[in-house]
Amino acid sequence: MADEITLEVARYRPELESEPVMQSYQVPLREHWAVLDGLSYIKDHLDGTLSFRWSCRMGICGSCGMTVNGEPQLSCATFLTDYAPGPVRVEPLRNFPVIRDLVIDIDDFMTKLPKVKPWLIREVHSPVEEGEYLQTPEELDEYKQFSMCINCMLCYSACPVYSLEPEFIGPAAIALAQRYNLDSRDEGADERREVLSSPEGIWACTFVGECSAACPKGVDPAGAIQRYKLTAATQSIKDLLMPRSRR
Repeated sequence: MADEITLEVARYRPELESEPVMQSYQVPLREHWAVLDGLSYIKDHLDGTLSFRWSCRMGICGSCGMTVNGEPQLSCATFLTDYAPGPVRVEPLRNFPVIRDLVIDIDDFMTKLPKVKPWLIREVHSPVEEGEYLQTPEELDEYKQFSMCINCMLCYSACPVYSLEPEFIGPAAIALAQRYNLDSRDEGADERREVLSSPEGIWACTFVGECSAACPKGVDPAGAIQRYKLTAATQSIKDLLMPRSRR
């Protein structure tokens, strides 16, 4: 095995380029080095002007998402040896405006996320001294998978609907809404319904499934969307047949 590998990195410096250009760097090919380690080597030893996001380096924070050889990946969990002998092409996540180099603008996602109210909603909050809202293991299993989302936005980068319809709320936001809809402690499903059932919500999804394939945590946002489609359709029929029962 060669002791070096080539990283072809997208560079975009607004003061220098009108559009991204690719720049090649030679970095050490070490057994346990992730793509993020290669980028850090470039930053520390070859080119201090390179810009990218990272934080935990452990696949938890979700901030180091990038496009690696055409696929959305967490760069801290994608290893250089898997791409040997190279080259490895590293670009920003697709479907987002690029601020600089590998840094994307996430304002759209951050604006949409609170619209689905991804927090526990209750009509009456019990006093703290009365204790916790207890759950059975089965109740936890109902939503646990959807609670694993780390907001890395790989699913948005992979989603063909979001690339064509930027108004789409998106897979992660809908999966997080489902995480709370399915929580036995939550009473806010009706408050989320209008946003989720809108044309920009679940009905925009064509069930390509790329979001679930890209998810590094196995959240299955496509599954969350399809499950809520059934819920929304069932509720619509109930509203039609029993309009007085609608809250």
